[in-house]
Amino acid sequence: MGRRRKGRQVNGLLVIDKPGGITSNLALQRAKRLYGAAKAGHTGSLDPLATGVLPLCFGEATKFSQFLLDADKEYTSTFVLGVGTDTADADGNTLRQASASHITQDAITQAQAGLTGQIDQVPPMYSALKVDGKPLYKLARAGEQVERKARAVIIHRFDLLAFRAGEIATVDVAVLCSKGTYIRTLAEDLGAALGVPAHVSALRRCQSGPFDLSTAVTLDHLSRQRDQHSEQALDELLAPIEACMPQLPRVELSEAATFYMRKGQPVVVPNGPQSGMVRIADAGGCFLGVGLVREDGKLAPVRLLSQ
Repeated sequence: MGRRRKGRQVNGLLVIDKPGGITSNLALQRAKRLYGAAKAGHTGSLDPLATGVLPLCFGEATKFSQFLLDADKEYTSTFVLGVGTDTADADGNTLRQASASHITQDAITQAQAGLTGQIDQVPPMYSALKVDGKPLYKLARAGEQVERKARAVIIHRFDLLAFRAGEIATVDVAVLCSKGTYIRTLAEDLGAALGVPAHVSALRRCQSGPFDLSTAVTLDHLSRQRDQHSEQALDELLAPIEACMPQLPRVELSEAATFYMRKGQPVVVPNGPQSGMVRIADAGGCFLGVGLVREDGKLAPVRLLSQ
């Protein structure tokens, strides 16, 4: 029999505005302690240097975290052109410098156009990606270099917001991209297209899937809520679990269909979607989980909340 988890049974989604200087996991652990939650997880790491939208899943919401891991992300960032670092960001050690005085705004926008759409990226050594079970950043800290395969990502939008020319030039950019995109690598690729080393000096995630900064709260705000109010005040900040998948159609089952669905059996949904994934609600409208409409038209459970 498994060991019971310590803490409250908290279920829902919390969007925090991660501060700079800490890892995503440390931000998660701080929020988890403030809630006294038994179970929690985050949905895609932000570098310690980065700030912004970091959705956290509590309790049953962890079953549906993949919807946020797979979602598009939007960032604003500042790239430094003319200086390269070993981590590809401002936290690293300088490896190379070259004059960026020849770079023009037109050259930048042309280079950005070449880095828009589906592109191949080689993940940086300083990343959480694992090779043979070991995170690359641990191998990098030990001075090791490992061959990494390029991966296809999609840059939906790569806009220039500002350009400051000079021997060391800087650009502010906005990026809308698919999951798995490394903004640090995008900075290095932009620099390479312009003939200079480059790195990220600032990075802010503005949106992750359906969540943006307008719904995000700081860890300081959570701490004040806990100290000044109650656990209920914290719980009121949680979004419902199905908020992470608004793109899926929602179907409401009859009482009989709800019974069989909870038993793990496919059911018929009159006038329901003919294919694809859907959100499932019981006869009272309460969220049950997600299912897949099979070729025979029946709705089969894929992932359900615990009863």
